[in-house]
Amino acid sequence: MNKLLTALAALMLGAITLPALAGDNTPRIDKRQSNQERRVDQGIASGELNQREAARLDRGQDRVDNLENKAKADGTVTRRERARIHHAQNVESRRVYRQKHDAQYR
Repeated sequence: MNKLLTALAALMLGAITLPALAGDNTPRIDKRQSNQERRVDQGIASGELNQREAARLDRGQDRVDNLENKAKADGTVTRRERARIHHAQNVESRRVYRQKHDAQYR
C-alpha cells in the first residue's frame, strides 16, 4: 500500500512539474526583447529616431512578440521555433541599428 501511494504521489508530482519544465519559459528571448525596446526608446529620447521610424520599429517588435506567443501557445517552444524567433530578433536588431544611424533626425 505504501509503495502504491508513493508511486501515485510521484506520478502526481511529475504531472505537475513536467509542464513547467517543458520549455515554454523564454527568459533570453524576453530579455532581448526588452533590450531592443529600450534601444528604440533611447533612440527617441536622443533624437536618432523620429516618431515614424519608432512606430515602424515597434510594429516589428510586436511581430516578434506574436511569434513568441504562438510558439508558447502549445506549452512547448521547440528548437525550430526558438531559431525562428532569434532570426526575427536579429532582423529587428539590424533595423533598429540602421534607423538609429541613418542621416535622419527629428
